[in-house]
This record gives sequence, structure tokens and C-alpha cells, in this order.
Amino acid sequence: MTKQKSDKIDAPLPPDELAARLAEVFALIGPLYRRAYRKVETSETIEGLSVGVRTVLEVLRAYDTPLTVPQIGRSLAVSRQFVQRTVNDAAALGYVECVPNPAHQRSSLIRLTDSGRAAVGAVLAREHDVLRQVGGELTAADLDSCVRVLTNLLALVDHVDVN
Repeated sequence: MTKQKSDKIDAPLPPDELAARLAEVFALIGPLYRRAYRKVETSETIEGLSVGVRTVLEVLRAYDTPLTVPQIGRSLAVSRQFVQRTVNDAAALGYVECVPNPAHQRSSLIRLTDSGRAAVGAVLAREHDVLRQVGGELTAADLDSCVRVLTNLLALVDHVDVN
């Protein structure tokens, strides 16, 4: 690759070209999301998790502290009502429990139970094994770029109210 071509690749794109290239990214995200969602949905029967329950368990595991329903909703960019229904499902399975919130009497904290931690850990371990099979000789730089692009796209719609 010539120096001139390399510089062109690394230079920021003009707005119209950027918009067209980002549209390509969005065109891939939709099918990827729907197929991954369906794959997760059909694979989760081992632990008895719906996609929603699994997602709430993942958030609680990642934060490693009890959270309120509104906090979980904000972190996932979904409605509080959806999170509440999902938390109810997770509680019925024994994966989360509601504990008093000293900061707010009417908004309990949702805490991951040991069985919830084990269930989501098993799901993530299984996914790790699947993701190890991704080809394409991807580099850390490739993934850093992907995360950077998706973070910027998310920031573009960050103001959208999910409630």
C-alpha cells in the first residue's frame, strides 16, 4: 500500500461519504442483531433464560452491585416497565432478589443471586466458546475501530427517550 493511499484511508471522511459508510454499518447491525437475538433465544433453554432476563442478569453482573429498575433501564436504553417485567421473571426463577433501598423506600434494589450469577456465567462461557470461532484474522485495532464507530453511533441517538 502506498503512503498516499494509507493517508487517505486514515483521514476523516467528508460528511456525505461518512453518512454513506455509516449506512453500511447500520445495514449490517439489523440482521446481526436479529440473528444473534434468535440464536440466544433458542440457546438459552439450558439455563431457562429469556433474552430479557439474560440481559438484566448481565447488567447486574457487570455492575457487581444491586441496582434499581430505573438504573437498569437507563443502562440498557429500555423502558422501566420492560425492566420491571423482566425482573419479575428473573425473580420467579430465583435469579434476582429485591432488597430494601436505603436511598429510596419505593424503589427496591435488584440483586443478583448466586444461582443468577451461575446461570449468566454459564451463558457467557458458552458464548465465549462460540465467539472464539469468528474468523477473519481480526486484530485488536480492528475491534477498537469497531467499538469506536459503534460508540459514536450510539452517542448520536443517546438523547432518544426509551420510555
